[in-house]
Amino acid sequence: MDENIAILKGIGLTMYEAQAYVTLTSLIQATAFEVSEKSSIPRSKIYDVLKKLSEKNFIEIEDGRPLTYIVKSPVEVLSREKEKIDSEIDDTITRLTNVYENGMSQVQAPIWRIYGVEKIINQEIEIIKRAKTSINMRIGFLFEGEGEALAGALKYRKDLEVNILASPTCYINDEKFEIIEFFKENKINIQKADIPFVKVMICDSREMLHTYTKFSEDKRNVIPETAIGIWNKYEEIAKNYDDRFMNQLKKLKKKSKN
Repeated sequence: MDENIAILKGIGLTMYEAQAYVTLTSLIQATAFEVSEKSSIPRSKIYDVLKKLSEKNFIEIEDGRPLTYIVKSPVEVLSREKEKIDSEIDDTITRLTNVYENGMSQVQAPIWRIYGVEKIINQEIEIIKRAKTSINMRIGFLFEGEGEALAGALKYRKDLEVNILASPTCYINDEKFEIIEFFKENKINIQKADIPFVKVMICDSREMLHTYTKFSEDKRNVIPETAIGIWNKYEEIAKNYDDRFMNQLKKLKKKSKN
C-alpha cells in the first residue's frame, strides 16, 4: 500500500477517499471521470467518494457541467487534521491518567520496581507532570540524556517549588558532566551537596522514586543495564524523606550564608 494512502487511512479516510485525494494532489483540479480514470476508483463509486471528501473539507466542488473537483493544499488539510489528533490524544491522556491514578490509589502495597534507564527517566517525567506543589531531588549521578529530560520537563512547571541537592559532577560515557552548572544554566534551583551514588525524587511529600545503579570499578561511569528504580507511594515514607531533605537544605543554606 502507498505510504501516503496508509497515512490518510490512519487519520480516518476510507481507501477510496485516500486514493481520490492523493490523485487530486497531482491533478490539482479534475472532473469525476478524470479522477476515476487515474485512481482506478470505479465510476459507480467516484461521485459518492468525492462528495465525502468535500464534506470532510479535503476538497472543494465547483459548479458546472460537469462538476469540477479542486484539491485543498496538503499543508492546510494535514496540519488541521494533525492539530485535531493532537488535541484528541491530549484529552485521552488526561482521561486515562485519571483512571490510572485512581486505580493506583487502590493498590494495597504501592511500591513498584522499574528496570531500565528509559523507563526510569519516563517515570521521573511523569512524576514531574502530575506534581501539584513541589519536586525535591537528591542527585548523585545522571544517566545519558537524563539531565536534558529533567530540565525539559521542569521548565514547563514554573508553578512548582523545585529544589535539587546534587554532587557537582558525574561521568557519563567517560565524559565529565557538570551537574550543578547544567541545571543552573537551565535556571533550575540547585545546590551543591555531598550526595552518594544514589538519586531520589520526591513529589508533593506523597510519592518518591529511588534510583540505584552499579558503577565501573573506578567509580566513574554508571552501568546502565544495572539501573533499577523503586517507586514508592507510601505517603508516610515520602513525607519522612521530604522532611529530611528540607532539613538538609536549610542547613546548607544557613552554612552558605555564614
